[in-house]
Amino acid sequence: MKRYIQTILALTGNLIRRFFRDKTALFFTFLFPLLFLFVFGSLNKNTGGVNFNVALINHSNTTFAQQFEKQAKDGKVLKVKDDIKSLDDAKERMGRGELDSIVELPANFGKVDAKGIPRGDVVVYYEQANPQTGQTLASILQQQLDGINKQLTGHVDPFAVQQKPTKTANLSNFDYVFSGLIGFSILSLGIFGMANGFPADKKAGILRRLRASPLHSSQLIIATALNYLLIGVISIALMMAVGMAVFDFQMRGNYLVFGVFTLLSIIVMFGFGLAIGGWAKNENQSAPLSNLVAFPLMFLSGTFFPRFLMPDWLEKITLYLPLTPIVDGMRYIMTEGKGLTQLGMELLVMAVWTVVIYAVAIKFFRWE
Repeated sequence: MKRYIQTILALTGNLIRRFFRDKTALFFTFLFPLLFLFVFGSLNKNTGGVNFNVALINHSNTTFAQQFEKQAKDGKVLKVKDDIKSLDDAKERMGRGELDSIVELPANFGKVDAKGIPRGDVVVYYEQANPQTGQTLASILQQQLDGINKQLTGHVDPFAVQQKPTKTANLSNFDYVFSGLIGFSILSLGIFGMANGFPADKKAGILRRLRASPLHSSQLIIATALNYLLIGVISIALMMAVGMAVFDFQMRGNYLVFGVFTLLSIIVMFGFGLAIGGWAKNENQSAPLSNLVAFPLMFLSGTFFPRFLMPDWLEKITLYLPLTPIVDGMRYIMTEGKGLTQLGMELLVMAVWTVVIYAVAIKFFRWE
């Protein structure tokens, strides 16, 4: 057993040295993900505009409240999310960065007083740590209500806007995208790196010579896994350092939990690269198969844009893709501070895919 382990460690060292001598591999493993990080980080660091993604919670049954809700949805300033029905759900989504603010119409909004004038206050909820959005939206709504007030009365303001701070996770667009970019880095490392490495070694006859040696296939696979695990940890650490230093990202979760989940994620994606690279005879076979697997995962797993923008039926299907629990789990840990015990569904999907893909990889592995 000691000699078995020594062989694995020696082979792992050789693989690491070979990797760091390959400038192309270094670029696509470390610098290429950082380029994506700078591009998407710059796009999402400071975003703004005249449109607001809001939830409109209407507790009033008055005709005026219904008319106000209809005009708000028909207008260009507010983009009202129709699938949000409760205030708690809206607060949760605002904490995850899906909403800019919440507009609430109380039960007495629009009720007619003794003078026959409808009255009421519009309540605007905003993130306590970022009050600018709520104040801007409240100002816009107040201007609209002032126009209504002037039509109803010349000196009394029956309608007004109230502001209420809400303390949530306060995610920025970059916070949401960052976990997806880390998932993309793990995907690239696991699939493209592994899928290209084995076919190249087969073409050069390296695996054939290794097969003729006392080396066991399990030693080769374990050594290769350790090699990519180390490279993956370095790559993710670089991305985290850049995200914190350049884009002011703040980790809300536990670093140990994040590290363990990262290792599990790399193991899952490594299995796909092992299956593709182990089966393919050369790069002509591995390249199209890698793209066939990787591109749907990139665009359907919440890597570059959130899955809640997808149609409901597609969002439910993408929940079971292998990269989805990785991206979601990263996001929950990094932005909401969840632990491994709170990621039961994500870990279950990852475990199932791990068993399936490694079974496929071992069954279809070819030395030549």
